[in-house]
Amino acid sequence: MNIESFQQEFRRTYGSDPLLFRAPGRVNLIGEHTDYNDGFVMPAAIDFYTWVAISRRDDSVINIRSHAFNEAVAISLDRVLEPKGKWHDYVVGVIDEILLSGKGIRGADMLIHSEVPIGSGLSSSAAVEVASGISLLAANKYPIDRKELALLCQRAENNFVGMRCGIMDQFASCNGTRDHALMLDCRSLDFTLLPLSPASRLVICNTMVRHELASGEYNRRRQECEEGVRILSSFIPGIKALRDETMRQLESYRDQLPELIYRRCRHVVSENDRVQQAASLLRQGDLSGFGRLMAQSHASLRDDYEVSCRELDMMVEIARRQPGVYGARMTGGGFGGCTVNLVATEKAESFRGEVAAEYQQAIGLKPDVYISSAADGAAQVQ
Repeated sequence: MNIESFQQEFRRTYGSDPLLFRAPGRVNLIGEHTDYNDGFVMPAAIDFYTWVAISRRDDSVINIRSHAFNEAVAISLDRVLEPKGKWHDYVVGVIDEILLSGKGIRGADMLIHSEVPIGSGLSSSAAVEVASGISLLAANKYPIDRKELALLCQRAENNFVGMRCGIMDQFASCNGTRDHALMLDCRSLDFTLLPLSPASRLVICNTMVRHELASGEYNRRRQECEEGVRILSSFIPGIKALRDETMRQLESYRDQLPELIYRRCRHVVSENDRVQQAASLLRQGDLSGFGRLMAQSHASLRDDYEVSCRELDMMVEIARRQPGVYGARMTGGGFGGCTVNLVATEKAESFRGEVAAEYQQAIGLKPDVYISSAADGAAQVQ
């Protein structure tokens, strides 16, 4: 990212000097599809950012431009904001939630540039939401509460965009910390920072596919989990989410659940257990043990939750054969996108080359493979 040229482009476009903000994408080491079940997750922010340059206006118009889309959008704050089913819904949804929260904002000019690959499972949507939210709030001189910002951006995606996502992506984008993963309790929003060993690197492999059924199937999985809770609550009073269920209880009432619903529940309950075990192993520096849990997580996502696909499975299988790999699994919502790999630092470069070559030979697509450290969360850039 060339900050100076980005600022110059803003000046040419809008005729004013901007403030500059950025928010990262994220990778999830373990804990997939547990966040909307009030469970545990372990994401890390990554060194790929969405950047927003912004300056205030004297009227009630917000102009939005993005490098990724050849379309300029003008939003009037004097009118009811409605989703259009386009890219700018992620920004307009944040504006809408700021207004619904009771905060008044002035018009603004905004220019957006994203380094986070769209549709890759690295949370480009959360990055643009958080970058937009922090820039609009700061430009209007509101203090930044990172927990509230994450919740506001989640509401924007739930209520305006229509994706019933959990809190993980927005929370990681707000609260990421360099060289650390976050162990997040998605019910209380309490989190612990876990240091990532310098002996390992995060290697992210983009399959370069994104199957169209992803968003509809994501919402369907959430409905299936809710159906499991509804049935189980007849036998176990007080449970509000699959977070409240143990494997022993789930097995006790297996016969009361349709087979499909049982398998969905089994993934979530077992994945919550894996996240907590993984946190303990990471504290001990047991990267091999951590990697075994990543393998179990991928198998559960593939077989019980059924959100993997041929390309993701192939990428994981290729990764597991490479020297220096501790663990590999799909990351994100599924049906394409990326895998996350924990790889010995000295083997990361050779891993990248070998995996890319073998995947291209097997699938016929050239993957993007990124080596990343855990990064800091959203901030103003001076």
